[in-house]
Amino acid sequence: MRIVVCVKFVPDIQSDRQLGADGRVVRDGGDGTLNELDENAVEAALALAEEHDGEVVVLTVGPDDAVDAVRKGLQMGADEAVHVLDDDVAGSDAIGTATVLAAAVRHLSADTPVDLVLTGMAGLDGLTSLLPAALAELLDLPALPLASSLDVDVDARTATVVRRLDHATETLTAPLPAVVSVTDGINEPRYPNFKGIMAARKKPVATLTLADLGVDPATVGAAGARTQVLEAAPRPPREDRVLLTDTGDAGTRLAAWLVERKLV
Repeated sequence: MRIVVCVKFVPDIQSDRQLGADGRVVRDGGDGTLNELDENAVEAALALAEEHDGEVVVLTVGPDDAVDAVRKGLQMGADEAVHVLDDDVAGSDAIGTATVLAAAVRHLSADTPVDLVLTGMAGLDGLTSLLPAALAELLDLPALPLASSLDVDVDARTATVVRRLDHATETLTAPLPAVVSVTDGINEPRYPNFKGIMAARKKPVATLTLADLGVDPATVGAAGARTQVLEAAPRPPREDRVLLTDTGDAGTRLAAWLVERKLV
C-alpha cells in the first residue's frame, strides 16, 4: 500500500502575520514549520502503513525552506519525501497549488501506483480548506473530506471514513485510490524520537520542477491564479470597548448593558 501525504510549510502561527503589497502572506517574518493540521495526516498515513505493510511519501510544494516540512515528515517515520521547487509556482492560489500537487501525484504513480492521498483539513496560513476537493477533482478520484476516523480494507480496495458534522455523523465509503482529508481529532501525532531524527538525515528529498511534472507555468503561480487579493489593511483597533470595574455588582451592570442594546 502506497500513501502520499500532501503537507505544507507555513509561517509560525505565533508570529505576527501579515499580507505584503503583492497580496501574499509575508513568509520571512519568522520561523516556519510543518502545518500543524498536516501532522494528523502524516500520523494517519503512518498508522495505515504499519497496519498494512505500506509506505508513506510526504509531498510538498514551496520555496527552498519548504523542505523543512517534508523533513519533519521523514522524522516522524515517512519513507520518502518529494519537494516541488520552482520559482514559477510562487503566488499560486489553492487551485494552482492543487494543480501542481495533482501532477506530482501522477508523477509518483508512474512507477508504483498510489493507493491513497491524504491531506490535513486546512492550512493554518490561509484556512480555505479548498485544496483537498480541488485535488480530488484534478486527479478524478473520490473525495472523503473531514474524516475523524479512517479505515482501509486492502482486500476490498475501499476506504471508509466517519465525518462528525455539526448536525449529523456520516459514514462514507469509496473505492481506492481516493483523496482523504483528516481533522485534528482523528489522532494524536507522534513526536519524532532521536532514532527517527537520525534516520531522516540519511533519507534523500527528491526535488521536482514544473518541467519534470509537465505543468505549464502559465497555469499556476501568480500568472494562473484564479483569485486575487485587491486590498488588505490591518484590523482597526476597537474603540467601543467598555471597561467595568467590579465592585460587586458587575454582573447586574453587564446584564443591564446587554438589555439596553437589545443583545439579549
